[in-house]
Amino acid sequence: MRLYRSPAPLTVALALALSLSFGVTTHARVPSEDSAAAPFGAECRTSVQGSQVVAHCHNPYVETDRVQLHIECVRWWDLDTDSVPVDAGPATSVRLSGRCWKEIGSAWVSHQNRGS
Repeated sequence: MRLYRSPAPLTVALALALSLSFGVTTHARVPSEDSAAAPFGAECRTSVQGSQVVAHCHNPYVETDRVQLHIECVRWWDLDTDSVPVDAGPATSVRLSGRCWKEIGSAWVSHQNRGS
């Protein structure tokens, strides 16, 4: 019985792995138009208590953020609701609220850049 094996397959696999890793070229990161934009967006925290939803949003940025609370109710007969959009100006906090008749399925806040 012969235990000698050729190192050729191992050598080829190692050479291929090294050539692939060194063949990758890196480029300098060029900011896209989206990432070059000024920071935007109010930070919102939502809380659910029973059938009530309250969202507190604070906008620390210069651009005005129009925020709106969206609520999906669990029951099929309970209407999903959207609050009236509210402008959160620079360094401004706003409170949004809404409710379902029964259980809350989900709630989230949408943002729209209003510019300055």
